[in-house]
Amino acid sequence: MTDLELEGLPQGNHPTMDDYAALFLNDVPLLDVRAPVEFKLGAFPNAVNIPLMTDVEREAVGIEYKEQGQDAAILLGAKLVTPDDRKQRQQAWAEFFSGCGNNLVDQSEGIHSDNKTPQKWGGVLYCFRGGLRSQISQQWLIDETDIQYPRVEGGYKALRRFLIDTIERISKDMPMIILGGRTGSGKTRLLKQLDNSIDLEGLANHRGSAFGPTATPQPTQINFENALAIELLKKEAAGHKVIVIEDEARNVGSVGLPPCLHEAMQNSPLVMLEVSEEERNKVSIDEYILDTQESFNDVYGEEQGELELSKHLLGSLDKIKKRLGGVRYEQAREQMQIAIDNRKESGSTTGFIPVVNALLVEYYDPMYDYQSANKHDRVCFKGSYDEALDYLKNNKTISK
Repeated sequence: MTDLELEGLPQGNHPTMDDYAALFLNDVPLLDVRAPVEFKLGAFPNAVNIPLMTDVEREAVGIEYKEQGQDAAILLGAKLVTPDDRKQRQQAWAEFFSGCGNNLVDQSEGIHSDNKTPQKWGGVLYCFRGGLRSQISQQWLIDETDIQYPRVEGGYKALRRFLIDTIERISKDMPMIILGGRTGSGKTRLLKQLDNSIDLEGLANHRGSAFGPTATPQPTQINFENALAIELLKKEAAGHKVIVIEDEARNVGSVGLPPCLHEAMQNSPLVMLEVSEEERNKVSIDEYILDTQESFNDVYGEEQGELELSKHLLGSLDKIKKRLGGVRYEQAREQMQIAIDNRKESGSTTGFIPVVNALLVEYYDPMYDYQSANKHDRVCFKGSYDEALDYLKNNKTISK
């Protein structure tokens, strides 16, 4: 290649970061320079995607690499990414790092650099494997800012592997207490009062039933697992000796629990919430109607949000039509429509009590009893909401 063709390619060794735990424990901002299609498939909570190449550019360069080799691929990339494109991306990256702060080096020993001049970085960058794309991005940043920002050693692939291993290791090593109870018992609310709990439904953005979807989509399977691993890592780093998790099936909506975690949950002691029907009706209306209404309002505005909630509630009933049976389904749908209309006219939610109570007692409770039939020997405590909360707050360790 000529000197002109080499312009913008990595010159010398640039700093790398391999302390993956520190990146996640400290919520370090991550600049993901992969193509948008890669980012969409899987990413990390603190990552922002400002790609080196668009999807079209990446595909063309990838084909060239396979057919003609690296040098030809680099030349094609240089042709596809115009000087104006390059300048825009450099400026976008520089703006990203300028807003990151300067605390990373103080928190981690994982940065390796040949530069003897002390520097501080508030974020790191990565591509898929930590190779040429992230090295080129580093060089472009040096050209723009005269600062050597570190890249993640091994890139996205290494970070992802680290998080998968984290789930497997902590699922095996850290004891768990599983919080069970009938639908509407307030399990999620109780979890939020414990500093050693993990809210799987919150991470999955789904309440775990036919009525569980919210106004926003669930994360991808990979993103759910990444967020879960980071939560587990943070609980471990905080010194917790036991984790409290809600009793869940293998799937929470469209995402699945990692098999190692689910297996560990099935072999962990259970704390069972025992709550009155009246309280369960109230909690169910609060969570599945009022909270869901709020989520729709946030996305669509109040007027459209009300219409979306109505579609959501009736659509959720449709999902369980076969299991309810024709007569029960028609009764439930009629009651639900009346309750929706009454709330629209008066603002009252009392009209939901009959349909909610019927669904809890006639539909969800029998399923719960069936699923709980083989769990009795794991129950270590039963009690009311306040009793269970007190028990869990005062049992910070448990033998696995």
